[in-house]
Amino acid sequence: MHQFLRQAKTCQDVLSKNSGERKFRRGKVLLDKFCERMKGYRRIKYSLFACCYMFSVTSTVLVAVGIYSKIAKEKDVVDTLTIDPALLLIIVGSLMLLITFFGCFGALRNGTWLLRMFLGILVAILLLQIVAAVLGFVFSDMVLERTEKLMRKAIIRYREDLDLENVIDFVQKKLQCCGVHSYKDWSYNIYFECLDGNPSQEACGVPFSCCLQLRNETIFNTMCGYKVQDLEETTAQGRVYTTGCLDRIVWWGKRNLFLVGGLTGGLLLLEICMLSLAAAQVYIINYVQMKKTRNCSLDPSFSRERQNSSPER
Repeated sequence: MHQFLRQAKTCQDVLSKNSGERKFRRGKVLLDKFCERMKGYRRIKYSLFACCYMFSVTSTVLVAVGIYSKIAKEKDVVDTLTIDPALLLIIVGSLMLLITFFGCFGALRNGTWLLRMFLGILVAILLLQIVAAVLGFVFSDMVLERTEKLMRKAIIRYREDLDLENVIDFVQKKLQCCGVHSYKDWSYNIYFECLDGNPSQEACGVPFSCCLQLRNETIFNTMCGYKVQDLEETTAQGRVYTTGCLDRIVWWGKRNLFLVGGLTGGLLLLEICMLSLAAAQVYIINYVQMKKTRNCSLDPSFSRERQNSSPER
């Protein structure tokens, strides 16, 4: 009888030992899986933070440049959003900074409502970009017409806004163009208007950024566009650029179609990547919270401990 009890106890010890080993192995497997999931979660979290941080730095630079331009500008200048570069930089940079704030802090603090706001704004921006691209392709003539009107307004305000003046000069130098469709478009500006009664010294001329720069020229003549509008196009070609900037932009876009498409596609791909990272982080946070709630409901001892440790007791 004692021998039988001793054998039964030995079998029970072996069984409990085997069950303990199985539990240990199972717990180790679950722990390894959890660690792998946490590594993937950290990659998602910090990748989203890095993307948002990059955009936040860019937006801060845009806002700083816009504010500096506004401070350096004359106080009596009337600003409009469509043709004032400084105001446009401030508004675009501020919106980007607000959006990236949601992404950065939502990713770091695991804030689902911040990440959901970031997701919603990104989806809206992505849809607006797609709609704008489709409408621009379908109504390309209307887009060109609106762009032409905007450029003519910029020519009219050339001497009134220093920032706008610098932007126009930069574009005309870089693209080697003058005016909207022709160098004679500068007659829309009161300083360059071709009228007999115009008292301006720049009447019938063009800005210096329209002029051809000679190779051996050491000192650039800022009055090189004097009375150029009175000349025929064949004669004016030896002194200034006669091609309009709008025509040059359209020509550049057609010639560099793959570059424009690649930059646009890269931007859309980056936005989709940030969308995917934010959505994945929200899903993982919700999944972990759901698992915790389920474990609390299935483990009565844990619920009893919570009740005993509650402030009411």
